[in-house]
Amino acid sequence: MKMTMTYHITQAQNEMTVERYLLSQGYSQGLIRHLRNTENGLTIGGKLVYTTHRLECGEILTALLNDEESSKHIVPTFMPLHIVYEDQHLLVVNKEAGLPIHPSQGNFYHTLANGVAHYFKEKGESFVYRAINRLDRDTTGLLILAKNPLSACILSDMVKKREIHRRYLAIVCGELPEKGTIDMPIKRVEGSTIERCVDLSGEEACTHYKRLYYDPVTGHSLAGLRLETGRTHQIRVHLKSIGFPLPGDFLYHPDYRFIKRQALHSFRLDFLHPIKKVPLFFEAPLPEDMQFMGITSTEGLWDSDF
Repeated sequence: MKMTMTYHITQAQNEMTVERYLLSQGYSQGLIRHLRNTENGLTIGGKLVYTTHRLECGEILTALLNDEESSKHIVPTFMPLHIVYEDQHLLVVNKEAGLPIHPSQGNFYHTLANGVAHYFKEKGESFVYRAINRLDRDTTGLLILAKNPLSACILSDMVKKREIHRRYLAIVCGELPEKGTIDMPIKRVEGSTIERCVDLSGEEACTHYKRLYYDPVTGHSLAGLRLETGRTHQIRVHLKSIGFPLPGDFLYHPDYRFIKRQALHSFRLDFLHPIKKVPLFFEAPLPEDMQFMGITSTEGLWDSDF
């Protein structure tokens, strides 16, 4: 996928070097190096320009973002994709259960990456797979993919700065307290490659929760969750640690009476568009297998201030 970014230099950027200006626009040092090594990567008035060049008011700087080859080793595989939003910079997908986001040993074909590769192959476009946020294989919901290296740089930096706000819905066993915060470090369980646990020697992790509904018939609560951090299995581990595990969780609470996978859904994303800087927000409805308490819609349950 080839794209040209055009920047009109104003008096405020006068005398800035090209490198400093690009850094201010969200380019990483790695991407700037890539542009230096790309034919016509950086130009002013159609002429190549060095990153040490000092900009002048009125100049027009162009950067050529060029993904000539698609991601290697990702086999295009047809599968239905639930695309919530797409423009030239990003893609937001509502991921289904049972679908890993990356290929791994023993699973090279049935992942979100394979489906996205097929989608862009059918469009006749090259595409480098860049997943910005992560979801476990059995967690459903919203996922952001960057469509070019600049949006990937900016979105990844936004994740580090906690500027992409994520809201989750989970079903937990028992009557969850009305609201609270779990601020406990998480680390990998010794001897395991995937299991995590709460441990004071682990990495900082903070989860805010609110009970949205309690069903006395099934003995489960619907919880709204907001994350301060994004540790592996954070929600699953944190809620188990306070006595309210997710049903259907093969690793932390394998109770499959009501659901066959962990009852966790990436419900909402709020963030600024990486290039246009306009607010975006997306919601994905509660999946069918999480409706066993009789809730088919979260309208009126979710507090917009939470």
